[in-house]
Parts: sequence; structure tokens; C-alpha cells
Amino acid sequence: MLAGWTRRREGGGRTAAGSRNLPPPPVVSGGMKPITPTLILTLAIMAVTVSAARAADSAAILARAKEATGGKAWDSVRVLHTRVRAATGGLSGPAESWDDLRTGHYVDTYALGPVQGAEGFDGKAWSQDNSGQTRVDDSGEGREGSANESYRRSLAYWYPERHKAEITDAGGRAEGGRSFHVLRIVPEGGRPFEMWIDARTFLIDRTVEKTTHDTRTIFLSDYREANGLRFPFASRSTNGEARYDITSEVQAIEVNPPLDEARFRRPEGKTHDFALAGGKTAEMVPFRLLNNHIYVQARMNGRPLQVLFDTGGANILTPSAVERLGLKSKGSLQVHGSGEGSESAAVAKVDEVALGDVTLRGQFFLVLPLAGLAQVEGVDVDGIVGFEVLKRLITRVEYAKGELTFFLPDAFREPAGAAVVPFTFEGETPQVEGAIDGIKGLFTIDTGSRTSLTLNSPFTAEHALKERYAPKVEAVSGWGVGGGVRSLMTRAKLLELGGVQVPEPVTDLALVRKGALANRYLAGNVGGGVLRRFDITFDYGRQRLYFQPNANYSRPDAYDRAGLWLNRADAGFEVMDVVAGGPAAEAGLKAGNTIVAVDGQAAKELILPDVRTRLKESPPGTRVRLMVRSGEGAREVTVVLRDLV
Repeated sequence: MLAGWTRRREGGGRTAAGSRNLPPPPVVSGGMKPITPTLILTLAIMAVTVSAARAADSAAILARAKEATGGKAWDSVRVLHTRVRAATGGLSGPAESWDDLRTGHYVDTYALGPVQGAEGFDGKAWSQDNSGQTRVDDSGEGREGSANESYRRSLAYWYPERHKAEITDAGGRAEGGRSFHVLRIVPEGGRPFEMWIDARTFLIDRTVEKTTHDTRTIFLSDYREANGLRFPFASRSTNGEARYDITSEVQAIEVNPPLDEARFRRPEGKTHDFALAGGKTAEMVPFRLLNNHIYVQARMNGRPLQVLFDTGGANILTPSAVERLGLKSKGSLQVHGSGEGSESAAVAKVDEVALGDVTLRGQFFLVLPLAGLAQVEGVDVDGIVGFEVLKRLITRVEYAKGELTFFLPDAFREPAGAAVVPFTFEGETPQVEGAIDGIKGLFTIDTGSRTSLTLNSPFTAEHALKERYAPKVEAVSGWGVGGGVRSLMTRAKLLELGGVQVPEPVTDLALVRKGALANRYLAGNVGGGVLRRFDITFDYGRQRLYFQPNANYSRPDAYDRAGLWLNRADAGFEVMDVVAGGPAAEAGLKAGNTIVAVDGQAAKELILPDVRTRLKESPPGTRVRLMVRSGEGAREVTVVLRDLV
């Protein structure tokens, strides 16, 4: 997650923040997924004016709503087939849904501008991207969201034998001169959502569902009669930021058309849009490890670019890279990262992406400013690649050698002596079962994070880890989409990932309340500080990781010994954060200062990753001379390094 620069999808309700269907997205609020045709239909297929008499309880309210929209006529409805016109973020196009109301199975297809794909549910939620490849999302968010979606699409609020749920009357609400009955519904295996029903007409006016990243409200309107039933023909999905709203207009509805159950099954999902030159079955590409991040040289449409390689990373390009490539971008989509804010992204298509002799054709990229990423990294960054490569080619990362090797799946042989760790997907990122000091949980494996181990804020609270570890250092631990991430810094005794053991990792207890690190379904995120101890092979097709300890395995995991967070600036390295009571603070450094020289060497002759390594890995007691510029002028200070964690 690049300490936040990529995405963490919410998965789940498909219209929730991070719904799938960008190719593949960072957390995209509302997603590329339109308000699916049947989401309109099943969240509320209700209309017609009825008596304004107040219903006594939730069952009576739902019974009135069913009667208002067709009553017993719904009992014979088994299949719905719907076509809509959808629009979001400047992109628009057709979408189509098939729904089996008896089972809650569904399949949606869409084409929004340049982005096409499908998603469905056949007992498990799956998605298919532009390339035709498919994937099952096994994240907690995804499973709960899919349970909610299946519940609504089966109309189980009228037919509880189809999907159990806890339904309670949440009382009355008033808004805009209108009154509403509000029901709180928690489907079995799902998460709570509210259904607002107009107290006068008994139309379902909206649903409200809270996800990890935001609260998604879907408004329903323009109810019309079709096949003796009443359907809302228009809807609007919003998280409160109107420019990211998703709108849908129904074009046609079929009731009980012929249905082949195979329609809902996950497609085989093969793609032929990649190749290795010269008949090769494997290709090695060198990389630089900077800030525990993997930097590779790519060629896009024949032009060289420096990109980060991230296990869960979407295809991302900066606007300047897009301009150099002469590409056109479309749309404006909301993207979340590990920070608490968000950014807007467009979509562009690159005809050819090459890593060494590996070539991928027809790749879609999010266009993101990645505001400040070059300053945070201290080197220029043109974009991010990862997931789209990894899902096509088995990939070995040899951290000690600085080599990536890509294998055609049929030519791959398991590395001898490696520890095999199975994984499922949290969005596009591998997640494994593990434990931190005996406390079990799910951990994402993230080459895009510079940290060693970050524990999510809900996991930290649930297990009282602040009290257990009593950390004495609070600091900025990462920087990404949405800004800086603050954490309490400590050191755990043992991290277990399947059968792999990692002793004494530096551990961040995230303090954020929103964003990826507030995901309550995950224990935490394992980053480059841990991963660099191994050579790791990623087999996304078989969903296996292979860990082999390398020359770094026994090296102590150090934390910054100066107590500084530095970003690159025009005049040198800007101090963004200083640990209270740390060596830098004792030397008089403050946020806003600029370091213009280190041990007599001008900052312009250095790169920030090297300075960070010096401050982190030099032995305790090392004296580092810094020339510091502030509003009072320039001065030299000496920082005496020591262990803070």
C-alpha cells in the first residue's frame, strides 16, 4: 500500500466505497460499479400511495411496502433481467443485471467509457476485469457486503426463508417536510444497513450503509409500473461528495425470462494479453530497494518510466507521465489510501507495458496526481504497477539480490525448501492467517509498504495493545493518499505468517480512524521491513506464497534512531515531524526546518532514502551533523542517534 499510496478496496456491497470494477481500483468510492440495475430494484422495489396510517412494527411496515408494490404478485417472481444507463465521474454507459430471487445469485455486466467488466455471486462474490480475468474477493468486507447484496436481491425482507436477518424498527425520521419509517437490517453473515420507507406512500426512499471508508446512501425515485409491479426507475448513490455520485436510469425490465443457472458462475477468466519475448519462460528484471520499496524501470508505449512494484497495487500513472506518453484520460473517480483523505483519479489506456522482456498489452491505468509522493519518497516516481503483472505471471522477489523474476505459470517449479503459505485476497492484496505474539488475525502482504508491521486501529483497540505494549513513541509512520499516518511505535516479540516466523519486528499501532488502516476485518499489514528478510514467490493463480530466508533474515529490524520524518524539498530535506523527546528534538529541530547538509555534504548531492538509511541503521551513539535552515537563519546541530523503540 506504499504506506498508503495504493488502494485498499472495501469490497462489499459493490456500491460501497471501494466497490470493484476499476481495472483494478484503489479504493474508489462508489467504485466504477454503477448502482447496479438490481441494486435499484432490490434495495427497494416499492411504490404507490397507500394509507398514511402508522405501521406498528417492522414486519407490518414491510408488509405494507410489499402490498403497495404488487403484493402477492411478487410471490411468482423468480427472475429479473434489467438494463440501465449508468454514469459516474464523467463516465457513462450501459449496464445489465440478471437476478435469481430464490437463491440471491446475480451477475452484472457494465461498460462505462473505456472500462468494462462483470461481477456476480454464485455463493461467492467474483469479479471480471477488462482483460477477462476473474477473481474471488475473500476479504471480510467483501464477504459481508456480498451477504447484504444477496439478501437484498433475493427480496428476503419479504421472504425471510430465503436469507435470515435481524430486522428492528429504528424509529421515525423527518427530513425535507417528509416522514419516514426507518428499519435496521442485519442479514446473516452481513453488516447493518438502514432502509428508509416513506411514511405516507410506503415507498422505500433510500438505504444507508456504513463501510470502512464511508457511509453510502442510495436514493430511489421515479417509480413506474411494469408487469403489474412497481419499480424505481432512477437512483443516485452518494457518500456525500456530489462529484462522485453514481446515477442509474432503468431502460428495460423483464420479469421471469428464461434463465440458465450457469449464467451466475464465475467465468474461467483466461487472458492472452501478455507475452515473454523470444520464447522465454522466465524473465529477470533488476530493481532498486529504496525506502523498502521496489523500484523498477518500465517501458510504456516504448518510453522509459520509473515505477513502484506493489503486490496489491493498481496500475497508476501520474498526470505528468500521462502527458509524456501523449495519452488522454477520462473521468473523475474518488480514490482512498491509508490516510484519512482521498484524491480524484481519471482513467487512461496504455497500449503496451514492458518490464524487461515481459509485455502486457492494452492496460488501463488510473491517473492520480499522487500529490507529494516524489517528496515523500525522495526520488521521482512515474506510477505504480503490481497486481496486473502478478495475476498473470508467477513472480519471485529476491530482496537481497535486488531481482524480480517473472515465470509463465506452466513453467514454474516450486522453490526447494521454501515455506508454503496459502492466502486469500483482500481486494487485490494477498492476506494470510497469522498471529502477533499469539493473537490471531489476517495480515495483508504488501511490498508497497515501507514499514515492517502496521496493526490496524480496530485490532489494536480490540486486543488492548496500547496497554500491552505501552509504547512511548508517537510518530508519523507513513504517508499516502489522504496524508500522513500517525502511529504509536513499539516492538512485538514474534510475528507468525502461516508457518513463517519473524522475530522482533518494529510494530506500528495505527492511530487513524478512517482509511485502509481502520479496516476492522484485518489485524494488520506486513510491509517491506519484514518482507526484505526473505526471497518471496507470489503465485496468485494458486494463491500461494513461498518464503525463503535470505541474507537479511538475521539483521535486526531497526527504527529511525533520530526521531525524524523528512520529505524532499527544493532546498533540501524538510522536517515534517519530530518525535517528542527524541534525539532530533533534543538537538532543537522542529517541523518546518530544512536540512541543507548532512555531515558536511550538501543535500542536493544526496538522495533522501540514503539519508533515512543513515539515520536508521547507523549504530546508537553515532553523531550526525546537520546544517539546518529556518526562519532564524542557518545553524549546525548534532544529532546523537539512539534506539527509540
